[in-house]
Amino acid sequence: MRRDFTELSMMSKTEWDDNELMYFQHALSQLLPYVNSEGLTILHEINDEMHSRKE
Repeated sequence: MRRDFTELSMMSKTEWDDNELMYFQHALSQLLPYVNSEGLTILHEINDEMHSRKE
């Protein structure tokens, strides 16, 4: 079962699984013209976590 964003937002990005990171990275990227600074910060955190897992 996929966790929703409300639950995930209370957790460190290191606790998110890969599918959750990819899903919300894609969703926020698609909505980028409409997100506020908090949403942009979350997108950067997701991108940083995805990048750290590739290393």
